[in-house]
Amino acid sequence: MTFLPIVDRELRVAARRRGTYWTRALSALGAILVGGFCYLTNLHSPAYEFGKNLFVMLAWCSIPYCLFAGVRLTADSLSEEKREGTLGLLFLTDLKGYDVVLGKLAATSVSGFFGLLSIFPVLAVPLLMGGITSGEFWRMALSLANTFLFGLAIGIFMSAISKSSRKSMAGTLVVILIFAAAVPLCVTAIPYLARIRSLTEATLLTWQFSSFWTSFDSEYNGAGTPKYFGVHYYWCSVAVLHLMTWMFLVLACLVAPRSWQDRPVGAAWARWLEKWHKWNYGDSGERNAFRARLLDVNAFYWLAARTRLKPALVWGGLGIVACLWSWGWAEERNDWFNVFVYILTAVVVNTMLKLWVASEAGRRLGEDRKIGALELLLSTPLTVRDILRGQLMALRRQFLGPVVVVLVIEVTFLVAAVRKEADANDPGFISVWLAGMAMLLLDVVALSWVGMWVALTTKNPNRATSLTVLRVLVLPWVIWFVVTVVFASLASVRGGTGFDPGWKFLLGLWFGIGVLVDVGFGLSARHQLLTMFRQVAMQRYTPGQSWLKRIFSGSKAPAMELPRVAVE
Repeated sequence: MTFLPIVDRELRVAARRRGTYWTRALSALGAILVGGFCYLTNLHSPAYEFGKNLFVMLAWCSIPYCLFAGVRLTADSLSEEKREGTLGLLFLTDLKGYDVVLGKLAATSVSGFFGLLSIFPVLAVPLLMGGITSGEFWRMALSLANTFLFGLAIGIFMSAISKSSRKSMAGTLVVILIFAAAVPLCVTAIPYLARIRSLTEATLLTWQFSSFWTSFDSEYNGAGTPKYFGVHYYWCSVAVLHLMTWMFLVLACLVAPRSWQDRPVGAAWARWLEKWHKWNYGDSGERNAFRARLLDVNAFYWLAARTRLKPALVWGGLGIVACLWSWGWAEERNDWFNVFVYILTAVVVNTMLKLWVASEAGRRLGEDRKIGALELLLSTPLTVRDILRGQLMALRRQFLGPVVVVLVIEVTFLVAAVRKEADANDPGFISVWLAGMAMLLLDVVALSWVGMWVALTTKNPNRATSLTVLRVLVLPWVIWFVVTVVFASLASVRGGTGFDPGWKFLLGLWFGIGVLVDVGFGLSARHQLLTMFRQVAMQRYTPGQSWLKRIFSGSKAPAMELPRVAVE
C-alpha cells in the first residue's frame, strides 16, 4: 500500500490546479510591489539602509499571511467532509486518521505554501545590498515557515472537532488571536500578580512573534531579549511553536476518526441545548408574537431575523471593546485621552463592524441556495424584491444601532481631540477623520449588496466573506497603493527630489477610489440581484473558463443555463 495515499493523490491534483500557480505568481507580485514602494520611500538612503528597511517591511507583510493561513486554508477542510457525509466513507477503508488529516492538509495548503516560497527570493534581495546577514535571512525564513505551519495545524484541529464551517473558522481565529494577543497581555499582567521572572519569559515562548522578533542579529545575540534563555532564546521559541504545531496535528489525527460519528445526545446536554434554543429564539409565546409581527412586514425578514441573539452579539462585541478601553483608562488615567488612542479605537471598531457585515450579508442566501431552500422560496408568492428587502431589513436590525452609536462616539472623539490637542486642529486630521466616518457608511451599504450577490454565485458560501472583503475593502487600498507608486516612479524618473504630493492629494485619491469601488460594485451587485436572482438561485455551480483562456481562445463566457447537475 502506498504510504500516505491521500497526500500522494492531492499533491498530484494540486500540481495540475491553476490556482496553485496563480497564488504563487500573485504572492511574488505582491512582494515585488512592496519592494518597489520601499525603494521609492528610500531613494536617497544608502544601499544597506534600503536593504534593511526592505527586509523588515517584507517580513512584517508576510506575518499576517502566515498567521491566518489556517483560517483561509484548513479551517473548513474536515468539517466540509463531515457535512457532505464523505468523511465516514474514508474511514470504512484501511485509511488511518493521520492519512486523512495529512491528506487534507496537503490538499488545502500546498498553494499557500508555494505562495510563501515565492516571497523568499524577494526577501533575499537585501542580502545582495548588505542590509542583512545570511543568518538573519535564514532565521526569518524558518520563523515564517514555522508560523505558517502553526496556523495550518490550528485550522485542521478546529475543523476536526467541528462540523459547522463558521464555528471552525471562528474557533481557529480565536485560538490564533489568543496566542497572538492574549500572551502579551498575560506577560503584562504577570508582574502585577506574581514576581516570577521565569514565568514571564516562558510565557513569551508561546508567542508567535517571539521567533520573528529575535531573528534579527541584535536581538538574536542577546541585546534586548530576556536573559533566561540567553542566546538560545530564538531556537527555544521556534522549538516551542513547532511542538505546539505537532500537538495540534496529533490531536486532529486522534479526533478525526471519531468526530464524524453521530452520537445520542445525553439528558444533561439536551437540557443545555433546549436552554440555548430558548435564549436564541425565545419561548413559544415570544416566538409566536415575533413571527406574527414580522410576517405582516416581510416573510423573509422573519426568516433571516428570527435569531434574536445576533444583534446582542454585535452589542457584546462593542461592549468588549468598551471594557478594554475602560481598562486602559483606569491604567493610564488622563494620559489615555490622546489622538493615538482615538484613532486606534476608531480603526478597530470600524474594521470589526465592516467584517461582521461582510460575514452576515450573504450568509442566509448562500446557505439556502446550497441546500435548495431558495428554490422553494421562489415557488411561493414571495418576489425577488421581497427577499432582498427582507434580508436588508434583517441586516438593518442587526447593525443599524451599533453603527449609529459608533458614529456618535467617533464624533465625540473628534471634538475631544480638537479641544485638547493642538495637532488635532489641523485640517488634514479633521478631513481624514470625517472621510473615515463617511467610508464606514458607504462600505456597510456596499458590503450588504456585494455580500448577497457573491454568496449566490460562489461554490463555497464560506468563501463569500473573503471575496466580499477583497472586493470592497482590500481592492481600494491596492489601487491607491499602485497609483501612488506610479506617481512616485514618474517623479523619480523626471529627476525630482522625491514624491511629496501632500495630504490633500493622498486623501482625495483614497476617498475617491473608495467611493468609486463602493458605488461600482454596489450598484452592479444590486442590478444583478434584481435581474438574475432566479437564474442564479436555481442553477448548480459549474466551473467556467478563466478570463485568460477566454481571451486567447476567442470564446465568450458561457451564458447562464437552467438548473443542471454539474459533474466536478
